[in-house]
Amino acid sequence: MIVIIGLAVLLVAVIVGVLGVLSNAGPAHPLTDNFAVFGYHVTGSTGTLFLFGIVVGAVAMLGMSTLLAGARRTAARGQDARRELARSQRETAFINRDRATLLEQQSLDPAYGEGGQAGSNRPGLFRRWFRVRQPTESSQRDVNL
Repeated sequence: MIVIIGLAVLLVAVIVGVLGVLSNAGPAHPLTDNFAVFGYHVTGSTGTLFLFGIVVGAVAMLGMSTLLAGARRTAARGQDARRELARSQRETAFINRDRATLLEQQSLDPAYGEGGQAGSNRPGLFRRWFRVRQPTESSQRDVNL
């Protein structure tokens, strides 16, 4: 709906511009004073001056729309980054909660020792560096002899 309204407004603006240039053209509508833009002397009719005004307005509108599109894109990228950060923080919190629950269950389970491994009585902080030694066949033979 908004696109249709925008097209209608654009069409009306084009019609007004074309009629303004054509109705003010010719020798009956000369520029009465000297008119210069950046050192360039504009000669001709008031329709020519109106046409230059339309061109300058169109260029200004193009620049403004480019500026707003860039700002909108930057804002969208920032919003996506914030959304991704929030998702990552939720996942981290979920994983930490699961880890805490698992550690709590291991500490309450009598089958686990202090180190968190079954049958181990070493501190949990150092369990990474300690291995539970399993008896080998040769040590079993020595005990039996």
